Amino acid sequence: MNKKWAIYCPNIREHLIELETCLKLARNTINILLEENMKKNKLLERIEINPKVMVGKPVIKGTRLTVEFILNLLANGVSVKEILDEYKGLTKEDIFACLLFASRTLSETEFMPLEKEVV
Repeated sequence: MNKKWAIYCPNIREHLIELETCLKLARNTINILLEENMKKNKLLERIEINPKVMVGKPVIKGTRLTVEFILNLLANGVSVKEILDEYKGLTKEDIFACLLFASRTLSETEFMPLEKEVV
């Protein structure tokens, strides 16, 4: 170790160990976030938009079930199990993909309050 550093910072080894630990934690966190993002992107592959299917509304790939329809069922109290029982080809991941698609769509939408004109 350089003696100059030892003069200015006698605890440099401890600081370097702390820094190394922080870097490892940061790398682990980044890896976890990347994995989660990859899983979400994989889920979104279950949703497709095709102008020839349901007039271009987002649907669960390979079906004519729109994201809107599935969300409407959930909003009206139909359970995931009931949906899966009714539509045999669907999986929980298809339902999650609908929720994720709606969430991403809303997060990318800007909302502006409209003020009522005073006459």
